[in-house]
Amino acid sequence: MTLTLLLDLDDTLLKTNQSAFVPAYFQAISTHLAPQMDPGLIAGALLSGMNAMNQSRDFSRTLKEIFDDVFYPMIGLQKGRLDSEIEVFYDEIFPALQPITERNPDAKPFVHWAQSQGFRLVVATDPLLPRKATYHRVRWAGFDPKEFELISTFDDFHFSKTHSTYYAELLGRIGWQEGPVLMVGNDMERDILPAKRLGLETFFLNGDSASGPGSEAGLHGSLPDLRRRLESADLTSLIPSFAAIESIVSIQSATPAVLDGLFRNLEPNEWSLKPSDDDWSLTELVCHLRDTEREIHHMQLKLFEGQGEPFIPRPDTGVWASQRDYLHEDGPSAMREYTEARRVTLDILMNMPDKNWERKARHAIFGPTNFREIAGFMADHDRMHIHQAWSILKKLALEK
Repeated sequence: MTLTLLLDLDDTLLKTNQSAFVPAYFQAISTHLAPQMDPGLIAGALLSGMNAMNQSRDFSRTLKEIFDDVFYPMIGLQKGRLDSEIEVFYDEIFPALQPITERNPDAKPFVHWAQSQGFRLVVATDPLLPRKATYHRVRWAGFDPKEFELISTFDDFHFSKTHSTYYAELLGRIGWQEGPVLMVGNDMERDILPAKRLGLETFFLNGDSASGPGSEAGLHGSLPDLRRRLESADLTSLIPSFAAIESIVSIQSATPAVLDGLFRNLEPNEWSLKPSDDDWSLTELVCHLRDTEREIHHMQLKLFEGQGEPFIPRPDTGVWASQRDYLHEDGPSAMREYTEARRVTLDILMNMPDKNWERKARHAIFGPTNFREIAGFMADHDRMHIHQAWSILKKLALEK
């Protein structure tokens, strides 16, 4: 059973000294861009852009797109006008901030031990900076970015750690694998609580011994404490539960974002490629998601608008791909149509009174059920097909 470790970066793998690093970072980029404009404008625009990213729940736009839409109007320049200067900043100026940070001496031994155990390792850092900046900081911590399966950055992530949806997007981007997951971080508000709300087990890194006074054994401590716990732990205890309402809604909110992240850089011909005769193409997969959303999920949710205990049918959708000739549709267009259909679903879910989530029904396949379980089936369907999409992309990459 493979454990997936989600590892925070700042003050987990890298001692960042945020109180000194953030002002120095703002000062450095403002000074570098000063020939282009008033440095005072830059600082205000940076803060506003950061705030917009933290608040965004838009699964159709990356955090970089959210940031740019705020930043450039505030400094009075066309979007993208500073791209070349910003690239120079992250290539040549940003690395000079390394001395403000310090390596965590426990991080490298822990990560190398985790690698030796065959764990999947992800850097679950708040995706509020570009890839270049984030990769620099991973190197400052003593690691090659290639040592990790995924590192979240604002270039292709859609949610910050403000939201539990970030953790759903993160797990989706690595294929929604079955098995145990553990989030490790030092920030209760951004690392621990949102991950718990999704249904993940967590380890609060506070540097104190896990056996210290007043501690709850195994829930917090240092990285050496975590290693000792994992060496003796039953990993099945770390398998997530996604039954809570917030978890169900977070997964469904994250799914279009995950697919956008996976598909954004596809070449036009890759949408219709099949790794084998038994596989779907990505176009067929997205068409299936679109039509299931429109014709199955919306129908099921609307049945709860009536009185009594509704009967929930489950038509056979497995024949749609061939019957409807999905292969010859346009994949990107189908993706846009699916995204709009998902907005309708989320509007229903987010406006559902809490008491209605336990309203009873009868499912054609699963028998007695309730609204929460029906919505949970939808989230499970998302996870299954994201895993399918991720697997297709892996197979296509191997064939290149």
